[in-house]
Amino acid sequence: MFTKILNIVFYLTVTLFLLDRLPNFDIKNQTLKTLIYWGILIETPLVLIWNAYIQKTRLKKLIWTIFPIIIFVLILVINPMTILFSLGAWQTQTILYKNAHLGFKQVEFQMQDIGALGYKKRTVEITYLTPFFIISSSVPENIEQKLEWIKVDEEINEVEFKGG
Repeated sequence: MFTKILNIVFYLTVTLFLLDRLPNFDIKNQTLKTLIYWGILIETPLVLIWNAYIQKTRLKKLIWTIFPIIIFVLILVINPMTILFSLGAWQTQTILYKNAHLGFKQVEFQMQDIGALGYKKRTVEITYLTPFFIISSSVPENIEQKLEWIKVDEEINEVEFKGG
């Protein structure tokens, strides 16, 4: 039973990690993103070792360790430090425009904490799938002239600045 739960959590973590690595899909919640990124680094060797020792036959060992091996190699190719430096979630600073017809779409100015290197900044059109997951795309040209977009300039400031 523990093996099934461990593998289900691992596969869910890998799925969310790979989705977040897509260019337009983002995990909005910082706590969830941190758990997923640290989870991928810790769970991969744990699941690999667990499945290698717990499975009785060679065929089952091969089947249950091949995916963790592929993910382990992927982590090494990406570099664990690169993974850790990219675990900051995009945080909304200002909502610039809201869609008049679709309440889950808006144009936002966002910042991402990249540690000692400061902050990345972007202005994107956001589609909220849930409070935890968003799809970002480029801002439509001449947005101020389009009727479906309402200018709001609402300050949100989700980024907590540390220090002065």
